[in-house]
Amino acid sequence: MTVQDIHRYLDHAVLQPEMTRQKAIEAIQLGIDYKVRTVCVRPCDIELCAEMCRGTETEVSCVVAFPHGCTSSLVKADEARRYIAAGTNEIDMVVNFGYVRSALWDDVVADIRAVTDIARPAGVLVKVIFETAYLTIPEIRRTTECAIEAEADFVKTSTGFGGQGATVEAVQAMLDTARGRIKVKPSGGIRDRARAEMFIEMGAERIGNGYSSTEAICAGAVATSDPDTY
Repeated sequence: MTVQDIHRYLDHAVLQPEMTRQKAIEAIQLGIDYKVRTVCVRPCDIELCAEMCRGTETEVSCVVAFPHGCTSSLVKADEARRYIAAGTNEIDMVVNFGYVRSALWDDVVADIRAVTDIARPAGVLVKVIFETAYLTIPEIRRTTECAIEAEADFVKTSTGFGGQGATVEAVQAMLDTARGRIKVKPSGGIRDRARAEMFIEMGAERIGNGYSSTEAICAGAVATSDPDTY
């Protein structure tokens, strides 16, 4: 894998809640400079990011119900509608993992479908964040099936703000369950090229990383800091 292709796997996250507007601009520009697949931003930065990404090889992704996932499904649907109108190309939604831990599987499907029903007609991809640090392997497998049933495009391990990030065990459980029916995005704690490549070689089709590690992943170095915690 070369520097010319690994960047196209990256969803370069610019999600620190305390980030200033100037810092957000600098972090978004860094992703554009590296020609990452998407810059994943806070909802308040969608229009800014869309304007900056216009005419570049980088698109906009944003988060819904981030990072806790416990807003109502109606609110998630309204968020999706508004963020699509603001210019996002992809949505990373946090599933209600309290529902998952309660085995409320019909509610889990409905929660995801509330967003996919808005996004799919608009041609916007949906990635479902599980927060796998709080789940068992059987729960990860079952939630992957729920995401498939709800017609999401990706399953994703973590927000990067809650517990452990992507693990080999969690990603493998997603891949084994997916069997090509949905794509897999590891995220959280991926701060160097070797770890990113490992997940890609396992079968991941997108990588979520904090903006502070993009240079290290693309250049094959180790990130010297990780201020964004992703």
